[in-house]
Amino acid sequence: MVVMGVTQIATPHGPAVADTDEVDGRPSALLILGHGAGGGVDAPDLMAVRRAAVAAGVTVVRVTQPYRVAGRRAPAPAAQLDAAWTAVVHEIVKGYPEPPPLVVGGRSSGARVACRTSVALGAAGIVCLAFPLHPPGRPEKSRADELLTGVPTLVVNGDRDPFGVPEPSPGVEVAVRSGQRHDLRGDPRGLGLLVVEWLRGNGWARP
Repeated sequence: MVVMGVTQIATPHGPAVADTDEVDGRPSALLILGHGAGGGVDAPDLMAVRRAAVAAGVTVVRVTQPYRVAGRRAPAPAAQLDAAWTAVVHEIVKGYPEPPPLVVGGRSSGARVACRTSVALGAAGIVCLAFPLHPPGRPEKSRADELLTGVPTLVVNGDRDPFGVPEPSPGVEVAVRSGQRHDLRGDPRGLGLLVVEWLRGNGWARP
């Protein structure tokens, strides 16, 4: 049985919203995901990961940042995104007397936020969907350093992503999806299975 719920959570920059799919019994992990800059938590790649992870015994929470809750599409500054995300994750984890392993992640901007805050939050792992390595056409503006957290990380990018594709590095596994762009919508089932296999390989999903 999966228990679903939507909760509003206060942050220093206004209310955020957490969409939770809570699995029956003790979850193998708690996977908290953030959305892209102008999108929402119903993006095809996030939904694909949600479906596959829940089926593998992982509780999944999709977090809507305060600026999107307020109806704005333009993202808040990075410091505000990080502070709001941190407040939400702390509040979610507090709900578990014995918290399961925490895996943070998201798509695009949400993946960047997850990376920047992962160490402070004590995350066991990070899932980055469509990590935006650089602005389109600006490879010199690399954000590769944000991936160098020391936390085990899975990056999934399309080989036609105009935001670029990160290189693998120690602790950072990169899976490249052939023929896909930044939205990663080409093979949702395959994407979900890929992420779950990585979670399972780290002991964060049921066999």
